[in-house]
Amino acid sequence: MRPHYLTPLFSPRTVAVVGASDRPASIGQAVFANLLASSFQGKLFPVNLNHKVVGGMPAVASVRQIEEPVDLAVVVTAIRSLPAVIKDCGKKGVKAVLLAKEFSDSEQLEQELINEAQSIARHFGIRILGPNVLGLMRPVAGFNASNYTGKVRPGNLALVSESSALCAAMLDWADSKEIGFSSVVPLGGALDVGFGEILDYLVADNATQGILLHVHHIHDARRFMSALRAAARTKPVVVIKSGRFENDASGLTHASNLVASGDAFDAALARAGVLRVSSIAQLFTAAKVLAANYRVGGRRLAIVTNGFGPGMLAADSAVDYGVELAKLSEGTVKLLDSVLPRNWSHGNPLDIIGDASPMRFRTAVKACVDDPGVDGVMVIFTPQAGTDHLTTAQLMIGLQRETTKPLFLSWLGDAKVSESRELFSKAKCAHFRAPEYGIEVFRHLADYQRNQQLLLQTPGPLEGLRNDPDVNTARKVMDAALAEGRTVLSERESKQVLAAFHIPVNPTTLARTADLAVKQAAKIGYPVVLKIDSPDIIYKSDVGGVELNISNEETLRAAFDAIIARTRQARPDARVDGVSVQPMRKRRFARELMVGVARDAGLGPVIAFGAGGIAVEVMRDLALSLPPLNDYLVDSMIGQTRIGQLLGPFKNLPPVDVDELRHVLLQVSEMVCELPQLREMDINPLVADEQGVIALDARIFVGPARADQKRYGHMAIMPYPTHMVVCAKLRDGTPVMIRPIRPEDADMQQAFVRNLSEESRYNRYLSSIKQLSQSMLVRFTQLDYDREMALAMTRDGDGGDGGEEMLAVARFITDPDNEACEFALEVADDWQGRGIGTLLLQALFDAAREQGLKLMRGEVLAGNKGMLKLMHKLGFSVEPHPEDRALTLVLKTL
Repeated sequence: MRPHYLTPLFSPRTVAVVGASDRPASIGQAVFANLLASSFQGKLFPVNLNHKVVGGMPAVASVRQIEEPVDLAVVVTAIRSLPAVIKDCGKKGVKAVLLAKEFSDSEQLEQELINEAQSIARHFGIRILGPNVLGLMRPVAGFNASNYTGKVRPGNLALVSESSALCAAMLDWADSKEIGFSSVVPLGGALDVGFGEILDYLVADNATQGILLHVHHIHDARRFMSALRAAARTKPVVVIKSGRFENDASGLTHASNLVASGDAFDAALARAGVLRVSSIAQLFTAAKVLAANYRVGGRRLAIVTNGFGPGMLAADSAVDYGVELAKLSEGTVKLLDSVLPRNWSHGNPLDIIGDASPMRFRTAVKACVDDPGVDGVMVIFTPQAGTDHLTTAQLMIGLQRETTKPLFLSWLGDAKVSESRELFSKAKCAHFRAPEYGIEVFRHLADYQRNQQLLLQTPGPLEGLRNDPDVNTARKVMDAALAEGRTVLSERESKQVLAAFHIPVNPTTLARTADLAVKQAAKIGYPVVLKIDSPDIIYKSDVGGVELNISNEETLRAAFDAIIARTRQARPDARVDGVSVQPMRKRRFARELMVGVARDAGLGPVIAFGAGGIAVEVMRDLALSLPPLNDYLVDSMIGQTRIGQLLGPFKNLPPVDVDELRHVLLQVSEMVCELPQLREMDINPLVADEQGVIALDARIFVGPARADQKRYGHMAIMPYPTHMVVCAKLRDGTPVMIRPIRPEDADMQQAFVRNLSEESRYNRYLSSIKQLSQSMLVRFTQLDYDREMALAMTRDGDGGDGGEEMLAVARFITDPDNEACEFALEVADDWQGRGIGTLLLQALFDAAREQGLKLMRGEVLAGNKGMLKLMHKLGFSVEPHPEDRALTLVLKTL
């Protein structure tokens, strides 16, 4: 495998410091001194226009005067020299530049210089990190190209931050806690290299086991989410965000007004499979625990203690943190009754009495660990007469080694239990001075586990829907409004769009006069509802524009006139088209819900679900998710809300038809996927009961779709590309399917690789592997379809059990420039020579063209004659590899 393209930045062999200086307190002096003082094994070259010696080393006036190749140039000169410095680096062949000095972009001249430098860098293929005021550190390699004066320990965590100041504070805090780093990357202005590419490098970095991110702004949501999801599939990622509520949504619908930017960001992180925390302390604690491979299966916690008071306080903390106190099984309680004193608490928290011996602690904790209804155990020890803190600690350490369920250990006190704490530290057990800290970490682990499950969801835009929506009709309604210069659809138009996506709606007709309203009511049947119809009035109740339960003509005429009069008085400027007439839906057991769509400035559309009706803004009972959705994601949304707990049987209420509710949310997800014109939407109330669901009111806001945007380009998460699923036949008539790979294909992918011959495995992986490692399996089956594609050719299994057999796989990974990609192909030995390679690669070419890629390349063993023959047939150019004679480079213009 070729080195990552950011290797010259992170692991340079030769470094030039442009602006290296002996002048005290200068950035050039600080950065060069740190490089000299570090244990960097590569070569350093000071570059200074005015001095021939810097730091006792001979200096040159230009990078071009350095005789050896230069991997990285660290630039700390004034901004006026930046374009010339970048040009020199380009002519020298430097591939990476670190701007270890912050520039202002507020002055027009400085911005012009920065733009010129960027243009030169792009011409020469130079990647730029920065500008930032801190620099770059790679502690595991002894590389410190920064002006940071504190101690930075080597370790297995990577820190990436938008703020140099916050980064420095994090480093100071981490040193006091003896936490080390593989890399420290302040992004600063991020002129070129951003979060996405840094994460891409760290995923492949063996020295990094966990990633810490500080995020303030997201400049490219799709690329950020793509990289974040790729990273989170193989390594724990913990995020802290600043400016959480500085961009609160200010839309016109209930959904938009209730959705803060911080909430949308949380929803995005959840779908990315990462963990969000709110403080620096939480950031490092969560990262250490995750990197140590602590995992939980759920939110159910057992508390074991020899002190009633600490146990109850811990239980209170669990409730405050949203942690569920586990209910012990009958078998566990029976076991504990037989071994514990008669006056133990007989429940959770487990108070095993103050004089608890080490073996009593072990017995109680082991019983909880063995209970399938327990996901983790909080063990609280209080030093009392007859207790043995050290032996108890030793038994807990041993027990933790026997189980995959985490133990959270809190030995209360100080001097008396200090020896136990040292023991925990040496054994790398999760221990805390106060139980609430451990419970908080357990909550984070539960959140992380849930988010990892969300990450696995790859719904397609049409998945699980009963029949295809009438997308064209919905688009015509929206486009007609936009052609009239309107951005708000009327209730009637909004319901037309919903009906096109098979969402049940209360039928609505427009009456411009009371006489027409009477005729419509007679046709519909009393009782009816009257609502003001105006494109300028969003919330009809605010102007007295709604009359319910109208049972006869006389009442209707009076209500019609009253609605018009109240509206004219409240909004004399509003355009009134008339009054809508609708059936009055009386449902005895109905729950009022709301489904909405908000548009976040950075993340695009966000779907909201919660309690509806007129109290929606008071209750603020809302759950969010980024589209696309599937059943799992819909159920997760519903489960997060308070109203969700009222959808089942409750007192005298029968359960609502959850299948119908799920259907509506899936259809809303489909609307968001297929209608980039949709900006905001409220369905409120959406009435649900045992008979089904129906939208009583709806309002949609629209805007023009970007003509240059790719399909689903308006969304932060690329849906599963259902449109790429095709049925085909091989030359011998065998029916096959070509489709993008999904996470649930992992077992089939592993079986496919195991069944390859040694020669086929070596031709594909350039090694004699017998099967894929877990990380490779995750990488190959959990795809981000925006940056890569893997197409599997399958056929129905011979066993008649509905299973699939994988015959071949073709895949590509996009280069950072989004213009070229690298491909690979593997065909099962028994299926070679049947035209599979041609058929599958043609489908891969189409997928690459759809993403706007212009070039496909690959590396083929020079002795793989069959593959090289196929390359010639498909129009690839074939040439010797410039770096390895055993390989052949193949290229195809798409």
